[in-house]
Amino acid sequence: MVSSDQRRRQLARDKYQRQQQRREEARRRSRRNTVIASTLAVVLAAGGAVWASVALTDDDKKGSDNVASEPTNTPSAAPTKAQPEPAMSIDRKAGYTMALKTGVGDITITMDAAKAPHTVNSFKHLADKKYFDGTKCHRLTTSGIYVLQCGDPKGDGTGGPGYSIPDENLTGLGKAGADGTVTFPKGTVAMANAGPGTGGSQFFLVYKDTKLPPNYTPFGTFDAAGVKVVEEVAKAGVAGGSGDGAPQKAVTIEKATVSKK
Repeated sequence: MVSSDQRRRQLARDKYQRQQQRREEARRRSRRNTVIASTLAVVLAAGGAVWASVALTDDDKKGSDNVASEPTNTPSAAPTKAQPEPAMSIDRKAGYTMALKTGVGDITITMDAAKAPHTVNSFKHLADKKYFDGTKCHRLTTSGIYVLQCGDPKGDGTGGPGYSIPDENLTGLGKAGADGTVTFPKGTVAMANAGPGTGGSQFFLVYKDTKLPPNYTPFGTFDAAGVKVVEEVAKAGVAGGSGDGAPQKAVTIEKATVSKK
């Protein structure tokens, strides 16, 4: 049975998505050529973003749930639509914390507004609208890369907020080595995308040191208790027994809040 709180959160998300859709329709005719060009650019960029069969994107352009027969090595996400990102409203000099209350434990994320202001501003905007409440973490990888991916309201890797945010802090983890990768340390939180400049709402939690191209905005870290939560999810494995797919131990974000320190 759906509780009144769950129903309220669902209605809030539905209302937000309808508002975004109406704004998109209003711009569609005048921006048709721009949208087409942007879509082509995203497709080309996403094709080049697949590194050694590894992908971390707001997946997926093909409408899949970002689950492959073999694990991919990049965090991918669905291409976002051509709508403006939220107006900047955070204090770039302040600290911000995102608290995720999940069905398997709480995860506290410390976000770096100075180095990733657009990303932190977007998360504050979405969390204030209860966008993440009731959503599932749809992707777990246990081979090649070690991440739990969340932030998709559809729960299958194809959803997003209807706008994109720029990449930020791409050199924050150091220079790429000879293999074209940097290490995303355990406890890092970063944005999934479908190519340069296509971040939306999907993000990934690194529960074990992971090598990736420096193409994903690292915007914060999560606490030791949160790392243990994700490690327990990883121990349970991926549904179906592969190394990349929906987690066997389901993770639902019951409530997400962003607060200024």
